[in-house]
Amino acid sequence: MPWIPLSYRLNQLPLILAGPILRRTESNSVTVWVALRSPCKVVLTIHATEQGNGSRIHAPVMEGDRSTVRLGEHLHVVAVTAAAPDHRLHAQQVYAYDLMFELDEDRVEAFNNGETGEAASRQTLQQALNSPALSVQVSYFDHGLPTFALPPTDLNHLRIAHGSCRKPLGEGLDALPILDDLIEQTALDPIRRPHQLFFTGDQIYGDDVANPLLLLLTEAGDTLLGWEEPLPIAHSSTSGSTYVTPNQLKPGQRSEIAEAEGGLTAGLQKQPERAKSHLFGFGEYCTTYLLFWSQTLWPEEFPDGREVYDDAKQVKTWNKEARELQEFAYSLNKVRRLLANVPTYMIFDDHDISDDWYLNQAWCLRVLGKPLGRRTVQNGMLAYAIFQGWGNTPEQFQPGQVGEQLLTAAAQWSNTCGRDDTASDAIARYLGLPESDALTGLPKLILDGDVFVLDRDPIALTWHYTIRSTGHDVIVLDTRTWRGYPAGDALPTAPPMLLSPTAFEQQIRQPMQQCGRSQRADDASAKATLVVAPTNLVGLQLIDWIQHWNLKQRKVFENDVGDAWNIHKSAFAQLLSILFEQRDQVIVLSGDIHYGSAVRLKYWLHPSDGLQDPAQLESQEIEQACVLAQLTASAFSNAELKTRIVHTKLKSLLPEANRKWVGWSNPPDVAEVKTVRAIAAKRHDAPPDWTYQIEWIKRQPAYTASWARQVLWLRLHHEAQMTALKRFTDWLALLWRNRWIQDGREVVGVNNLGIVHLSWSADITQRSVTQDLYWYPIWKPDSIVSSRYEVPLGLNEMVPQEKR
Repeated sequence: MPWIPLSYRLNQLPLILAGPILRRTESNSVTVWVALRSPCKVVLTIHATEQGNGSRIHAPVMEGDRSTVRLGEHLHVVAVTAAAPDHRLHAQQVYAYDLMFELDEDRVEAFNNGETGEAASRQTLQQALNSPALSVQVSYFDHGLPTFALPPTDLNHLRIAHGSCRKPLGEGLDALPILDDLIEQTALDPIRRPHQLFFTGDQIYGDDVANPLLLLLTEAGDTLLGWEEPLPIAHSSTSGSTYVTPNQLKPGQRSEIAEAEGGLTAGLQKQPERAKSHLFGFGEYCTTYLLFWSQTLWPEEFPDGREVYDDAKQVKTWNKEARELQEFAYSLNKVRRLLANVPTYMIFDDHDISDDWYLNQAWCLRVLGKPLGRRTVQNGMLAYAIFQGWGNTPEQFQPGQVGEQLLTAAAQWSNTCGRDDTASDAIARYLGLPESDALTGLPKLILDGDVFVLDRDPIALTWHYTIRSTGHDVIVLDTRTWRGYPAGDALPTAPPMLLSPTAFEQQIRQPMQQCGRSQRADDASAKATLVVAPTNLVGLQLIDWIQHWNLKQRKVFENDVGDAWNIHKSAFAQLLSILFEQRDQVIVLSGDIHYGSAVRLKYWLHPSDGLQDPAQLESQEIEQACVLAQLTASAFSNAELKTRIVHTKLKSLLPEANRKWVGWSNPPDVAEVKTVRAIAAKRHDAPPDWTYQIEWIKRQPAYTASWARQVLWLRLHHEAQMTALKRFTDWLALLWRNRWIQDGREVVGVNNLGIVHLSWSADITQRSVTQDLYWYPIWKPDSIVSSRYEVPLGLNEMVPQEKR
């Protein structure tokens, strides 16, 4: 079957293009996000279920409605919230929700469902999901409605899923659909089913877009918008601006313009293929979300490479990418169902906009100082705000709030086919983009303490947020738009503070203080504190070495030098100090680095008179002992050769050693030490204020649950991929596919999904957190295995002894 553009298929599609996605869910309100191809008023109803197990629908308990926002002629989006001031949802109950769609009068005929009168102007959830050409299932029950359960009051029953980095052309099968299997196994049980899902960054990739995918995104984006966006590629005081449309910037031909006209760094370091099909247009960014979260817009076939290229090599590459994209789309029905059935929270990392987004001051100046670069960032951030941010903090988008003003400006900008500069400037202001200097065209920066930050409007949306539950809090950090760039004589490429002084206060200290008291571990009523940090606090030592070498060589864009917390020592010291001001035990969820792992960081605060004699380190009294568990789950779909190697027993040849640092609070600084003599050699005016040590938790042997030993959808996918050539190459790779080789001891370097659960005892020395990383074993590709990491959270009052 030949490729059929969306413009020829649109009228055959159902009302819902993507969703429903269950977003912020609390005891007093529930928010659901959905994207439609027609304007509607959407009514959300929350139902109790009989016996609280989800199998039979009971009485409605909450309701709310909201009209969609027009982003294009055929793209209308809403995050609708149901609330009841006099009713609260309870833990240990499965609830269901339903949606009703009230069509605008002029759209009723287009969606005629055979009804007459008032019924003809409404569509049920099932009617809106399905069409003669498409059947969609978003429920685990016969009643057909999505369900969810609130986090339990007993932390021992809490189940949190997390992961990051989901690229369609990433190596290996997408791991996110595994969560659909997990929910299906536990859907009846409000205690055992997952209670929250956190996407910790790179939900989409604005750069490194496959050429066949860009062809689809550009055509579908223009079709859904109903207009072609004029993208500014140059500006001069004499001739004004020059514009092109996304359709004029063909797949595989965007690398040069991305770098020269946009300032984007995705194609630097001799990797132009990473920018060959960079997203530019607002429609392209929007359609990317629709394609990543739903099967509705995907074509049955892509154009054959011979229809696009004459060169045989290019044809081969195109067809290979098209096949891999179809593999990604194969399991989107499972992704869509799971997103409808678990409260989902999101935060950006760089690829949600572009590689290296706001990495350092140099990136900000070179990209935001160019019209195309600035427009690309604005388009990516606007799409993020509507497709991700709205559901995180729906209160910011209520009437009269800045989010509603953003939605109004976006609709106005779209209604004028992207030509209303006043609306565009308002969008930039609400998103927090800095103004451009009238003389230089460069973005404005201001001082925050002793570092520069982007000069954002005070009314701009905030991207960080906190989720408060009965037994735990989750603090989600924005480590992209509040970076502190070194001032003074520092190079523009110098690593930034991932949080500026103001950001430390607003994103960590204030949320922790809002409970009104310290949450110490010895307090029986203390809640668990989790922090979502998109980039790692601690990484593999080899990566640290490479990044420090790149920093010395001033090749910071090659390996994202400046994204890891431990590159900027004083910022890392400040992070630890602030985290442990009011918490003895902290759990960090992270992603970004394309492998999964668990690390325990033990922290000892010395008395106020400091550590006077370095030789006293092992016997010094401790004023406070703390512990932090870093749990990393990455990537959903972006494994690499290097991560697949460290996944195996080969990594055991270079195991991660326990490492130790001493630190100072004023000014913040850290220094790694290996002996007490090394401490004495540090030339600080004051003795260290604290000590910390990191320990890599060993990965337990892979385990296969009974339900995961032969998974039907995986078996069907594997059989479909099998050819005589593949069977032969698989036989040759038998040694590499051996289970013993693949069952490494430290990290999971293939595509994975993390499930976190706690062992939370009144005895603080017995507490622990466990992360199970689920992945597909290559020795049995129709099954799913999990690797367990158990991180003790007990507080050790003694600093481990040092060598002399």
